[in-house]
Amino acid sequence: MINNSNIKNVLEQLKIEYLKNQKPIITQISDMGNNPFHILISTILSLRTKDDVTAKAAAKLFGKISNPYDLHKLSKIEIEKLIYPVGFYHRKAESIKQVCHILIEKYHGEVPDSMENLLSLPGVGRKTANLVLVLGFDKDGICVDTHVHRISNRWGYVRTNSPLKTEMALRKKLPTKFWKIYNDYLVSYGQNICKPISPFCSKCAFKNLCPKIGIEKSR
Repeated sequence: MINNSNIKNVLEQLKIEYLKNQKPIITQISDMGNNPFHILISTILSLRTKDDVTAKAAAKLFGKISNPYDLHKLSKIEIEKLIYPVGFYHRKAESIKQVCHILIEKYHGEVPDSMENLLSLPGVGRKTANLVLVLGFDKDGICVDTHVHRISNRWGYVRTNSPLKTEMALRKKLPTKFWKIYNDYLVSYGQNICKPISPFCSKCAFKNLCPKIGIEKSR
């Protein structure tokens, strides 16, 4: 079982695995300049979209615009053409245009650095807000996506039935010093080893620790 007596060692091993693979796309974008606006918009684009598609869409968009003022000048149709084929691109084009309007009107073109204010923006949920706080502002946050939710429960580290409950459980249990790295490491591991269906348990560094909760078939 993975718990707080061994979570430090587990995350140290996850770091080794993480460095073998390509970083999650939003982390890659963050590494290019730690721009909160780019991180915010890219995260909205990434929802229900594969990393390679998000990467291409973000490159096209930020090749055309660099700040909320630039993006707000574009029509919805122009934005759609730039971000296609991300999932739900019609809705996302509308959302990010609305986000830019609010950033300009309410925050002088800057991305807010509080959970409350980020959650007030269209298309922004806790996953996006936490990612912006961590990668854009170097603040403590726990971003819980499907990989983090799945793996944390497979380990038995938490026992929850939704990403929101997983985040709240992790905030109580996971030492704060690990919050910023937790998402990156687990997302990478979830994309490459601990997959949703038929994970590579034979290759897993934690196969003797993990209780494999909920796994019916593995490789």
